[in-house]
Amino acid sequence: MSSSPGLVATAPARDARQVAREVGGALEAVFAAVAATADDTAALLGAVAAAGRRPASADLAALRPGLHLRLRRQELVSGVGFVAAPGLLADVPAWLEWWQCGPEGDVRPLLPDLDPEQSAYSDYTHWDWFALPRDTGRRAVAGPYVDYLCSDEYSLTLSAPVRSDGRFVGVAAADVYLRHFEAAVLPLLRALPVPARLVNARGRVAASADPAHLAGSLTKGTDFAGALERGRPVDLPGMRLLPCGDVPLLLVLTRA
Repeated sequence: MSSSPGLVATAPARDARQVAREVGGALEAVFAAVAATADDTAALLGAVAAAGRRPASADLAALRPGLHLRLRRQELVSGVGFVAAPGLLADVPAWLEWWQCGPEGDVRPLLPDLDPEQSAYSDYTHWDWFALPRDTGRRAVAGPYVDYLCSDEYSLTLSAPVRSDGRFVGVAAADVYLRHFEAAVLPLLRALPVPARLVNARGRVAASADPAHLAGSLTKGTDFAGALERGRPVDLPGMRLLPCGDVPLLLVLTRA
């Protein structure tokens, strides 16, 4: 995950603002899948409410054609779906309508054990991919982390809040394997003339060409969330922060 001296020596220098835009563009394609899932879910829940009843887990099966299509069309997406807020559904306390790519490229459902008496993963509400959209009302990039629930892969999760009748009802989300994300963005970071990394609102390093800050590590002591809210470059002692378009990631350039 650190930079390769040979690649740095031979790669042409890149403009940092352009790199930030290209990173943002790559993830906007994933967020488009998240947004389509959120729209489909909100419309489905609205139709159920108009029928005068609470939604049930079986109702969410109507989302599957769209989820399957997004998995097949968006190459960075390894999993996609809707995660219900606890108490939303009439028949189960928690639910993930989640589909992912199998090892042979097939589309398969995730069948997690969400029994709170049996499973350590039943309370997903404290995970960043759920908590950040719920608490901020904004999109989020969570990770990288080892996704024991879905794939056992080192992954990023991109998510957005879903609202129905003005209230939070869960999140739409998509997973991206870290190895695929790094393949897309590390050549861009390595072409910059100074060490560079990408961090999320929590300061978690999503990808890095800076050997002092490896992917998955946490950068503390800097208000990355505030820099994302300002939406413009921020100069700090020893570093410069550039937003990656409207995507909740920052390009961090290390300066002497």
